[in-house]
Amino acid sequence: MKFSFIIPVYNRPDEIDELLQSLTLQEYDQDFEVVVIEDGSTVPCKEITDNYQDRLNISYYFKENSGPGDSRNFGMKNAKGDYFLILDSDCILPPEYLSEVQKALETDYVDCFGGPDKALDSFSDIQKAINFSMTSFLTTGGIRGGSEKIGKFQPRSFNMGLSKIAFEASQGFGNIHPGEDPDLSIRLWKMGFETRLFPNAYVYHKRRIDWSKFYKQVNKFGKARPILNSWYPEYNKLTFFFPTLFFLGFVVSLLFLLFGISIFLILYALYFLAILVVSTFESKSLKIGSFSLFAVATQFYGYGIGFLKSFWNIILLKKKPQDVFPELFFKN
Repeated sequence: MKFSFIIPVYNRPDEIDELLQSLTLQEYDQDFEVVVIEDGSTVPCKEITDNYQDRLNISYYFKENSGPGDSRNFGMKNAKGDYFLILDSDCILPPEYLSEVQKALETDYVDCFGGPDKALDSFSDIQKAINFSMTSFLTTGGIRGGSEKIGKFQPRSFNMGLSKIAFEASQGFGNIHPGEDPDLSIRLWKMGFETRLFPNAYVYHKRRIDWSKFYKQVNKFGKARPILNSWYPEYNKLTFFFPTLFFLGFVVSLLFLLFGISIFLILYALYFLAILVVSTFESKSLKIGSFSLFAVATQFYGYGIGFLKSFWNIILLKKKPQDVFPELFFKN
């Protein structure tokens, strides 16, 4: 089996340098290919990729900006492998990554898989706090963080594998972003392909974002989900509503407090105390634990508000997603 790494990049030459460096350290004794797709960057990374020509089987392509999904499709069309490993440019791979993927595919082959993400010790405190909110069993990130308690796993494109056969059958990613990865997973299921979580094929996901960018990111996630629910209602789940219900419940708790009823607000306080304790214990840092409180609050609020706005416009008012949220759709 020949692997091809597919890596879209947009104005992040430093990130791609770290990722390529980790690829040179893979404990894997077979040849693999690296395909870097520059998505219309104004700060290109070709000079970086050129530095790895003697250490990696690497190809570099520059194209006009059309979004990460279309760039991944472009890369897979030009790749020579028969199994594609799709990564975000802000990821770093542990040395055993490729060997774990190979082992999992040989044990129980699947045409599409996803792997979890973790944080390196070298990440900033904010990055570690955001990673906690996105992966912890205490938040909706539990599945993303490695839980297998789900009937059908929806891989995320920061760490995703896709066979050439499945790519050619599905034509890859659509033009919605974010949301292009669950959209692809569902279309694959409808065509008879299976997806699965590979818990040992994890990446270190750096997420070079500040609080403002994190809010914007999760808010877009919230907007995208009702759109996907309208396209594929048979795959709608109650858990998709949790962040919105969490936020609305907090507002109701404040209203009850005006009437002297504090029990609901106390329950919220206990939940955030659990966040503080678990994050502090895992990170061995009270500072990261405190940042995690803000990260989780931002995640629930940002996603919840985005979901509520999208649910109102897309599900209830039946508006066209491209008209309501043009920022979620790239023109290929």
